[in-house]
Amino acid sequence: MSADGLIVVDKPGGMTSHDVVARVRRLARTRRVGHGGTLDPMATGVLVIGVGRATRLLTYVIGAGKSYTATIRLGQATVTDDAEGDVIATTPAGRVTDDAVRAALAALTGEIDQVPSAVSAIKIDGQRAYKRVREGESVELPARRVTISRLDVLAVRRDQPDVVDVDVDVTCSSGTYIRAIARDVGLALGVGGHLTALRRTAVGGFTLAEAATLDELEQRAPDVVNLPLAAAADRFFPRRDATADEQRVLSHGGPLQPVGITGPYAVFGPAGGLIAIVSERDGRARAEIVLAPA
Repeated sequence: MSADGLIVVDKPGGMTSHDVVARVRRLARTRRVGHGGTLDPMATGVLVIGVGRATRLLTYVIGAGKSYTATIRLGQATVTDDAEGDVIATTPAGRVTDDAVRAALAALTGEIDQVPSAVSAIKIDGQRAYKRVREGESVELPARRVTISRLDVLAVRRDQPDVVDVDVDVTCSSGTYIRAIARDVGLALGVGGHLTALRRTAVGGFTLAEAATLDELEQRAPDVVNLPLAAAADRFFPRRDATADEQRVLSHGGPLQPVGITGPYAVFGPAGGLIAIVSERDGRARAEIVLAPA
């Protein structure tokens, strides 16, 4: 059986994130597998998978910033805001200038209120929004505050009449929908827009450079973990080294004296093993999750 830790997978197109988890469960020979942030079936790229005790780190991975490359098609709107859905409106976009495209995208950067795509995994009264849409309901989701820290235009292509394809590179906060950026820039330009390609290039500090394909994982199964638990935590969090006494207190859920580290951080024992993820509040350093083996 695989060790506890994280795997950075390069998800192929046509698979759900759950499909990838199911494959890794088989390869790692354990049921205790989860993912750190859904990718649509159409999308490819970085999907962080947790195995064993490292599944408890995934809540932090899900909240990390993310980067993507994507292609936006202007001139067509779809029901899903991406190429998976039927085209619901067509407006010739040939007269939209490159400068207008860049200006409309620039207006979507920074801290903005973004309405998620109606065909999303967000729950409304306990049911996924996409399920309600597929059952014929009209779904309106409330806007949420997101941060788009970088939105670079890589190319504006006019390979087909009446549509304009825009290749972009995006860095954004967790919860940002790239499909919604495509929809909103199309609305701003009055021609409609949707996403035709999406590749996630980074989640937090985890990038495509270290990602393994499912075929590569298949070849090395069951040893599929490429970041053991302690190494993964050391990469993702600020580090604090504990004394033997502190390790004993913390591993039993007790508090430590604060040391002034901001945000959740990882505490390691004298032998280098991960003890807990800790945050400081009310003058104490308390464990959010204890990861030392029982």
